[in-house]
Amino acid sequence: MPSPIQPNPVELLQRLIQFDTTNPPGNEAECIAYTSYLLNEAGISTTILARDPQRPNLVARLPGRGSAPPLLLYGHVDVVTTANQTWRYPPFEGRLVDGYVWGRGALDMKSGVAMQLSAVLRAKSADLSLPGDVILTLVSDEEAAGDFGAKFLVEMHPDLFSGVRYALGEFGGFSLAFAGQCFYPIMVAEKQVCWMRATIHGQCGHASMPVRGGAMAGMARMLLQLDQHSLPVHITPAARLMFDGMLPHLSGPTRFFLSQLLNPVLTDRILALLGERGQIIAPLLHNTVSATIVHASDKVNVIPGQVTLELDGRLLPGFTPADLLAELTRLLGGDLEIEVLRYDPGPAEPDMGLFDRLADILRQADPQAIATPLLVSGVTDARFFSRLGIQTYGFTPMNLSEDFTFTSVVHAADERIPAEAVEFGAEAVFQALQRFG
Repeated sequence: MPSPIQPNPVELLQRLIQFDTTNPPGNEAECIAYTSYLLNEAGISTTILARDPQRPNLVARLPGRGSAPPLLLYGHVDVVTTANQTWRYPPFEGRLVDGYVWGRGALDMKSGVAMQLSAVLRAKSADLSLPGDVILTLVSDEEAAGDFGAKFLVEMHPDLFSGVRYALGEFGGFSLAFAGQCFYPIMVAEKQVCWMRATIHGQCGHASMPVRGGAMAGMARMLLQLDQHSLPVHITPAARLMFDGMLPHLSGPTRFFLSQLLNPVLTDRILALLGERGQIIAPLLHNTVSATIVHASDKVNVIPGQVTLELDGRLLPGFTPADLLAELTRLLGGDLEIEVLRYDPGPAEPDMGLFDRLADILRQADPQAIATPLLVSGVTDARFFSRLGIQTYGFTPMNLSEDFTFTSVVHAADERIPAEAVEFGAEAVFQALQRFG
């Protein structure tokens, strides 16, 4: 049996899944306490910091020889809900069946936490001479807004991350078959959160006397415009890095066809021809807005004089809320009443200084690997650490089979990960600890 000092990463993932850390409410305390126990038993001291005692965060430092700046490893232990989902196996048992570990968080991101913990404990057990200090940080609340987790640490305890230039977090380093090639995208950039509220006014009244052109009709016109039209195309440096990394490895016709995505005049036409794949790529080349919450009348027989619509806006790197509001005004009209509720900024361009070393680690692990930069349409805790000048690389490596579709099971029922992919990732992270300097 593995010792508590150096647990098997697969068994460690199974145990982590058994802590129900569904956010909300999170209740990550027991899970964090367990990881703290493992580290303490191995002789690694930990610091627990919390805005709320039930939503703690752990920081541990493994000393290095000082020839490189510290490297930050971070991951979150909270998970999304399983409500209204039908699972083949209970989502918080962490069963190992048919070569897969099943359960909520198997992909996002308790597997990544297991890889990082395993690598750090292995480095300690082997008395590894690290190029610089390694700072392991496990946080709460990433699946909500991060206010109790990474945001709290960055705002209240920035000194803990002094000198850090690079970090390994989620998500990336997983294999992806495309056009006959095996790519391993490493996340280097992400979009920015820009949540907004639109208010539409109109005539109110008794519902027995219909109103034409009221607030509800105004909202309908706005939603129809958002549904039928994209915002302008933008080819950002991060998107260009991603395509420049992939295109040389594709066949001539495929390479030429996809290269036209970088021509703003043709981008939307090419995306339409790509079908479902185009829908995945489109958010990487546009600012986007999705309507998610509506507030109107609270009585079925009262026509509302005001409707508010909450909007999830996502900005490309380098863009600001003012840019998005200007694009919405051009699309929807100048009399629009929109306020920004929350904006989490991120860097305009990635720092690629560690990318080649991570790519080389993947090539050594899988000779077929073609590592490429990745821009993601979602957000991670990278946006908070970037405020301290830290560049995150999404590096939770997984060697997945072609018939395993990552995006179809993450956050879904029957979330699972191949056990060998967990071992593959733990080894890759361990190699990164030795080579980041």
